[in-house]
Amino acid sequence: MSAREPKYSSEEFKRRGEELYEKVVRPRVEEGNKGKVVAIDIETGEFELANDSFTARSSLLARLPDAQIWCVRIGYPAVTRWLGGRRIKKS
Repeated sequence: MSAREPKYSSEEFKRRGEELYEKVVRPRVEEGNKGKVVAIDIETGEFELANDSFTARSSLLARLPDAQIWCVRIGYPAVTRWLGGRRIKKS
């Protein structure tokens, strides 16, 4: 299995992901789902909602193998956080 490569710059990835989340996804998922993760394909707007980023990404990739995925933890500024130079997974 080959590694998937991003098709966009990190700036464009972020712009598309944030725009889709705010305009399309957030109104549909925010209520009652604080803390869950939504994985969004920034090309199609398709998304999956799950309790953790691995599950959300895996579900989306099962449907869209070439998805360019942006993840958002509902109600929080980040999916993961950094502590003392180590990445702490919040999923």
